Amino acid sequence: MERAQIKSLLEIIDQQVSSSILGGMEEQYEELETLGYVRINREAVQWSSSITPEGMHFLHTYE
Repeated sequence: MERAQIKSLLEIIDQQVSSSILGGMEEQYEELETLGYVRINREAVQWSSSITPEGMHFLHTYE
């Protein structure tokens, strides 16, 4: 995933308290989780994610 794509997805997640993971997007969210930028809640029926401090740092420092 390109840095601009990462920033775009993090911006969406940041605007929501918890971002539902829509079908077909699991791979992108899992990549963000691997990078440490989001945390995925897999215990709910509909998986959701929340941005981590590392994700916030990337979001605010990426030009």
